[in-house]
Amino acid sequence: MAVAIIISRHGDVSIGAAIESYTGARFGSSGTMTAALIITSAVKAVPVRQIGYSGLMVPVMEDKLLARRLGESSYNIDSLLAYSAVCGTGLDTVPLPGDVSAEQLARMFGDVASLAWKWHKPLSARLQPVKGKKPGDRTEFSDPYLFNTTLHELP
Repeated sequence: MAVAIIISRHGDVSIGAAIESYTGARFGSSGTMTAALIITSAVKAVPVRQIGYSGLMVPVMEDKLLARRLGESSYNIDSLLAYSAVCGTGLDTVPLPGDVSAEQLARMFGDVASLAWKWHKPLSARLQPVKGKKPGDRTEFSDPYLFNTTLHELP
């Protein structure tokens, strides 16, 4: 039997807030990786057949607190990649400056693919270049399921 568990990330429901509550610190601080591992371990311990992405998802722009913390520079793309080693997804709804080059995107996809290969698990990269925006600019999405944040320099 397969079971799908879907948690709404709209509004005040926030995996970022849950992690902050558990660690007692801002998302991206020391302890975030541990919380990510604990959540993913709990999901994997559920005695049902699991397929695809099984574990914590860190949807940057689909979670109000995660979007705010990115804008505050509490974490970055490299942090998200590190969390991917113990999470269920890779880079999820990450906004990028509009002038991101094909070479930069290829390196990011390569990093995600390297983690997926190393840990034998599916990972994805939902990267969102924002046309006309540069580091320091704020996104201006009018989608009710995306929360705006500030763009940062790419590593």
